[in-house]
Amino acid sequence: QVQLVESGGGLVQAGGSLRLSCVASGRTSSNYAMGWFRQAPGKEREFVAAISWGGVRTSYTDSVKGRFTISRDNAKTTMYLQMSSLKPEDTAVYYCTAGGFRYTSYLPDYWGQGTQVTVSS
Repeated sequence: QVQLVESGGGLVQAGGSLRLSCVASGRTSSNYAMGWFRQAPGKEREFVAAISWGGVRTSYTDSVKGRFTISRDNAKTTMYLQMSSLKPEDTAVYYCTAGGFRYTSYLPDYWGQGTQVTVSS
């Protein structure tokens, strides 16, 4: 089992920046890829970004490319999501996940509780 705890969410104006963090504990010795999903009010949960264990492979949904950067520090068992040029449509609960890449897709196995990001216009 892997436990995931997110932090760093909050309220920010459009055009601003936030950095989300996710600390993993438990079976962190396994070489999990990690990723972020988000769910906006009234919408389905969607994939945001993912990163391989070694950080060589990353994947982003089109709407955040060029604005969000995913990274990780395995020594700290922590993953980050640097979000810049935020837009009101980025408002959502952001979930940290641990899982793996299957062919071209990232599939999560474990989920955190989520952290709220609100972008005001």
